[in-house]
Amino acid sequence: QVQLVESGGGLVEPGGSLRLSCVVSGSIFSINTMGWYRQAPGKERELVASITRGNNIRYADSVKGRFTISRDNAKNTVYLQMKSLKPEDTAVYYCNGVMDNGRFYWGQGTQVTVSS
Repeated sequence: QVQLVESGGGLVEPGGSLRLSCVVSGSIFSINTMGWYRQAPGKERELVASITRGNNIRYADSVKGRFTISRDNAKNTVYLQMKSLKPEDTAVYYCNGVMDNGRFYWGQGTQVTVSS
């Protein structure tokens, strides 16, 4: 059984920065791809960034150049560094892990609010 626990959300002013963390219970090596998704009120959940075991990385066009995803296998943790935040980045951010067999897991989500 794998569990994902996010932290690091909060309220930040436009232009500010936040770093989200997702701690994986069990070995992160059991997960092929880790991703960060977000869901704003009234909108569908969307992929923000993902990173594979081999460090292949994808970003949504809306966050390229502002967000950075990384994984620390020794700490069983995936990070999302967010800079130059905009009001439209406001959403609940979810961590996702996909196993080699296709099974996937979600964290409980962490709220990010960008507002002055």
